[in-house]
Amino acid sequence: MPALRTVYAWELRKLVAQKRTYLGLAAAALVPVIFVVALTLQNGEPEDVAFGRYVRQSGLAIPPVILIFGSYWLFPLITALVSGDIVAAEDHNGTLKTILTRSVGRGRIFAAKVLAAVTYAIVALALMALTAVIGGIIVSGFHPLVTLSGTTVSAGRALLLIGASLLVYLLPLIAIASIALLLSTVTHNSAAAVVGALMISLMLQLVTIIPGLGVLRPYLLPTQFNAWQGFLRTPADWTPVIRAAWVCALYALPCIGVAYLNFLRRDVAGG
Repeated sequence: MPALRTVYAWELRKLVAQKRTYLGLAAAALVPVIFVVALTLQNGEPEDVAFGRYVRQSGLAIPPVILIFGSYWLFPLITALVSGDIVAAEDHNGTLKTILTRSVGRGRIFAAKVLAAVTYAIVALALMALTAVIGGIIVSGFHPLVTLSGTTVSAGRALLLIGASLLVYLLPLIAIASIALLLSTVTHNSAAAVVGALMISLMLQLVTIIPGLGVLRPYLLPTQFNAWQGFLRTPADWTPVIRAAWVCALYALPCIGVAYLNFLRRDVAGG
């Protein structure tokens, strides 16, 4: 029976062969490029956004600005594009029956799909960060960065803090991927899974505007998309980071568990 790494490699090869994969990656790379080009062609800076006033002082201010702009919709959408399709596409193409009748355990197949979906989210986020850092340095230079606390950190330390912030931002992204994967497994429909994951995120955002429910805000998934900012303070604010870790786990693990059970019980004969 093939090892998990072999099945994981199969899933990665499938992603490489799909156009949908490159649409998300292209968006992740193009958004920083568009921002940098606009910054070059126009005067001023987005002062109403955290770090916006510093984008001309340090190129390292650009990745956090891009992360703020794309936090609620862009990167969740990019993540859901693959996570919501990774099982449903097999149903649509009629290939899931073939996969499930191979001499490969369903648990390994499912685990490989989860790993592939998470890998895609990591690659998309890393591609955005790399493009933003390179573009930012070209336009504004590799200079010290002013943190959210108003203190200035060296360019090298700022780069490390940005890397740590991206890891924190990855936590809610994985939760979104888990929701999309669950919907992909249950609905057998890619569009329903992608749209459903985004709608769930939207509804959770709307909960905070309902009178009396504002107290739930710290524990809602959308709030965790801002937890990364804790690392861009001096000293680092670990409270939102730690909260994001366990709150995102509360969303992700049940979704993965239900999706796994559904996948195990899938009727091969009926699809």
